[in-house]
Amino acid sequence: MPAEPHPDDRTPAPAPAAGFAQIVVAVWSSFFGVRKRGDHEAIADAVKPQHLIVAGLVGAALFVLLLLIVVRIVIANA
Repeated sequence: MPAEPHPDDRTPAPAPAAGFAQIVVAVWSSFFGVRKRGDHEAIADAVKPQHLIVAGLVGAALFVLLLLIVVRIVIANA
């Protein structure tokens, strides 16, 4: 009967990939600086850096676009 491998010898299971909603929440919470340590640690292994970079750039572009729209509306009504 073969011996069972020691728990430290096992290869850890890969972290599940983060979904679109998790990435969006991570980016928006980082924009506002509101994030729990547990949330950060939970998603840090699941999110690929490339996904965060793309989501951050898209989020920043949407934020700037929203600000431009609000400013144009305010100026038009002044």
